[in-house]
Amino acid sequence: MALAIYRKYRPKKLEDLLGQEHIVTILQNAAKQERLSHAYLFYGPRGTGKTTAARLVAKLANCATREKDKNFREKGESCNRCDRCAAIDNGQALDVVEIDAASNRGIDEIRALKEGVKLSPTSYPYKVIIIDETHMLTRDAFNALLKTLEEPPAHAILILATTEYEKVPATISSRCQRFHFHKLAIDQIIKKLQIISKAEKFKITEDAIELIAAIAEGSLRDAESVLGQMTSLAEEVSAETVEKTLGQVGFTRIAKLADHILKNDLKGALEYLAKIQEGGHNLVDLAKELIHYFRRILSLRMDTGLEVLFKKEFTGKEMEQLKAHGAAIVPQKHIAFIKSLIRAYSEMRYSPFAVVPLEIAIIENLQNSG
Repeated sequence: MALAIYRKYRPKKLEDLLGQEHIVTILQNAAKQERLSHAYLFYGPRGTGKTTAARLVAKLANCATREKDKNFREKGESCNRCDRCAAIDNGQALDVVEIDAASNRGIDEIRALKEGVKLSPTSYPYKVIIIDETHMLTRDAFNALLKTLEEPPAHAILILATTEYEKVPATISSRCQRFHFHKLAIDQIIKKLQIISKAEKFKITEDAIELIAAIAEGSLRDAESVLGQMTSLAEEVSAETVEKTLGQVGFTRIAKLADHILKNDLKGALEYLAKIQEGGHNLVDLAKELIHYFRRILSLRMDTGLEVLFKKEFTGKEMEQLKAHGAAIVPQKHIAFIKSLIRAYSEMRYSPFAVVPLEIAIIENLQNSG
């Protein structure tokens, strides 16, 4: 069975951890000074490198080359050549334990974990426990974990990872070094997908890569998963192939529909909406993306300084389109339209006639303008 793209291209070194330079610098310096913490809490959106970073910390703590070679230790990286590094990469290290809190969330599982932590490592300097989806633990399980986090054995490192930081009790988070993982900028994801496509000799257009990066919404893992899926479907993958397969509507179509609306072109807007529906695209997703599109161009109209932030989400060509529409938007009128779109979106999610609320929102807006 072929290895999934996101697993095959998982970073082997801290410096390869994309988009998290602030975290990489701190962990590298801690490794150089032999000051790795006994407890970490990695939190942030899905697919941004939390579990990968946890495994990299496990390698830093246990790398045989770092243990023997003081000069190499100054690099703040694992060697990726010794048996320990290889075993951790392959998920075969007995002293590196990964637990999914979504399916091991009770007090009994955490009590068993506590007892296991007390035991000395079998063959490595440190026993590393990685608890993924930490927010899924029960209240009693969190309470059982407190004492271990506060006074862990000298040979233990606990790493908690979560996408929902606010659900982790303060008593837990305050006992850890906390690192916030950010969403990746779209240009970072595009560059990584281009590197993978070249290495794998995938036939895929630039527009398709850009669309995949946009759909991923800052998650590199999601982007890599979609890339792997798309390249098994066609000789050459185009943006249209991606849209049809996933049922999602790309930036170009959203911008085109918005263009008709901003020009008060009711006939054009309805015809284009019908064309999108006929193509089998997800209309609920279309409504959501249209809301976000108008929110962004309205924000740009109100504050041009937001362009700096939006550049992380959009390509240069897309930013030019956003700015052009931002100049054309009429705030008082289109704020009301955004509100009607939000109502339409709520109705569409539960309606057997998904297109109707969206059509009505567009008709009401453009008729009132005419």
